[in-house]
This record gives sequence, structure tokens and C-alpha cells, in this order.
Amino acid sequence: MEKAQKKKQDKRFTIANREAFIGVGLALFNFIWWFAFAYGLGDRSPENYTYVFGLPAWFFYSCVLGFIVMILLVIFVVKVWFVEVPFDDEEGEQS
Repeated sequence: MEKAQKKKQDKRFTIANREAFIGVGLALFNFIWWFAFAYGLGDRSPENYTYVFGLPAWFFYSCVLGFIVMILLVIFVVKVWFVEVPFDDEEGEQS
């Protein structure tokens, strides 16, 4: 009975956990990027703001550029580190 409990963990769970941690890391990076630019550049008086494409610099860098950077990071991560996982019940089972 103990051998049944020590059954090898499905490889798909290991892959899913790794990809979940990567996703959480991307979300944390996004928040830190946004927070740093929004509160780092946006804590001044509006009279002292600098502008990029007609938007306050803090908004442009935190929201517009941050969005573009995140899109590129997600595309890169999915193409490089994510792998396709079969959804079959038994791994390696032949029909």
C-alpha cells in the first residue's frame, strides 16, 4: 500500500508549477515597474511634470510603456520557457 502512495508525481504538475511561478514573477515585475514609475515620477507637483507624447511622463512610462514591455516579456517567456503539455489522463498511454 505504501508503494501506491509513493507513486511518482506526474511530470505535468512540475511543469505547471514552474510556469505558475514564472507567471507570478511576471505579475510582480509588472507591479514593481508600474509602482516605481507612477509614484517615482508622479509624486511631483503637476506644474513640474514632463510630458511624453502629450501624456505626463509618469503615466507614459508606467502605463503605456509598461504595457508594451509586459506584452513583449510575455511573448518571450511563452516562446522560450513554456512547453506544450498533453491533457491525456495517463502520460505515455498508447491508444
